[in-house]
Amino acid sequence: MRIYNLGSINWDHCYRVEHFVRPGETLMSSAYALHLGGKGANQSVAAAKAGGQVIHIGCVASADSALSKLQELGVETGGIYQQDQHATGHALIQIDDEGENAIILHAGANRALQQDWIASQLQSAEKQDWLLMQNETNLLHESATLARQKGMQVAFNPAPMDRDLTLNLLDKLDLLIVNQIEAQDLTGASDLDTAIERMQQQAPDLALLITLGAKGACYCQGNQRHSVNAFKVDAVDTTAAGDTFIGYFLASLTAGLAVPDALPRASAAAALAVTRAGAIPSIPSRQEVDDFLARQP
Repeated sequence: MRIYNLGSINWDHCYRVEHFVRPGETLMSSAYALHLGGKGANQSVAAAKAGGQVIHIGCVASADSALSKLQELGVETGGIYQQDQHATGHALIQIDDEGENAIILHAGANRALQQDWIASQLQSAEKQDWLLMQNETNLLHESATLARQKGMQVAFNPAPMDRDLTLNLLDKLDLLIVNQIEAQDLTGASDLDTAIERMQQQAPDLALLITLGAKGACYCQGNQRHSVNAFKVDAVDTTAAGDTFIGYFLASLTAGLAVPDALPRASAAAALAVTRAGAIPSIPSRQEVDDFLARQP
């Protein structure tokens, strides 16, 4: 199975700060770095590093070096449209002394995708291939509808969260990937168990993958429920932890692993990612994940 990732491509401007900037405050950063990122690109690279076959569908400014960088990292880039009307998407990322982050996004070319282009890229998709989407591009509903018509499986990570858009997409999805806060916001629940119960009532066949930060993650579908604990590491930068988890999890499924085996691999990859600075530069290789798991008691 292949992963067609309809996803954002950003250049991340990363600033190390003592604390997040407050209203009216000017704050000097202690370090700066420019990295390729965007939730879509992060997840494509993570899935590729995990061994998955990933075709990225996206949009950038003409002659942007993001394409060659993604190719070097194992991502197929023939689905990336180049145009002159919009700048490549970018993000301003503050990273504090605790390794937490605060992000401002400019969508740019990520919101300039054309329906005919997406349809042409999905022509080669086969039944049971995955379409992976996040909420940093346009044409999500149209793309999910087309993928379902082709017999593809559809996974959606609605970040940044748009409650109405997500609820309207549920009948087009096989897998919804959210964190605990997003799950509760979607359902109006005050706790995780109630959120899961309400979501399953609304979409009985939908699989839920819920990331829980330092508590790990859980997967729910019908009566099936699997959990994984987070590995304890010293966090440096959490920027791409969730994207790394998602890419590794989906690539593990396409490789034939069952959910109980895919979850620990995804958790291990995310744990390694938070020990390093940056988004894409922090994503570990498959061998690094294997070695990390081998060292666990």
